Amino acid sequence: MEQQHATHPLILASASPRRRELLQRIGVAFVVIPSDTPETPRPGELPQAYALRVADEKARDVTQKHPGAWVLGADTIVEIDGEVLGKPRDEADGRRMLRRLSGRTHQVMTAFVLLDGVGRVHTRQIVTSRVTFNPLTEAQIRAYLATGEPFDKAGAYAVQGLGASLVACVEGSYTNVVGLPMDEVQDALRAAGLLNPQEARK
Repeated sequence: MEQQHATHPLILASASPRRRELLQRIGVAFVVIPSDTPETPRPGELPQAYALRVADEKARDVTQKHPGAWVLGADTIVEIDGEVLGKPRDEADGRRMLRRLSGRTHQVMTAFVLLDGVGRVHTRQIVTSRVTFNPLTEAQIRAYLATGEPFDKAGAYAVQGLGASLVACVEGSYTNVVGLPMDEVQDALRAAGLLNPQEARK
């Protein structure tokens, strides 16, 4: 199939500074226009289906407002025992999540959807990484919550921040845990003509 080449800038449909930083590292030209899509699982919705749906809805929300532009939407979730851990509502919720993750292995899934200038799906993919936490004491949990870092992070931790001290190991893509699986995203952007091979620095 003949490769499509983008003639409009890429829009990142996310307010996440972590996703913005990851895209900046590979030299792709883009602008940030966040979506206000609600991130609420539907009753009985499987974690993978939820992440893909939200990523798709974020991308389509921005595409409708900015026709002609390529749009990248993404959603990252933390899943353990079939439960999706979103951003903690308050300190008590954050404490509950960190206790749940303590000493155990969970999955981090990032779904991303790349729509072309007329809203067609160019790439729709989900990548899963496994993260194992160190056993946490109540004092460690209190101290981490007191930093304020957990409160806008799925699963109540940031692997690239102070939360790194909570993590024993990451299996699979590290950047996926941060917010975008960059190997897969680079492949999609390159196939779309949004990223030249010499611009990608892996």
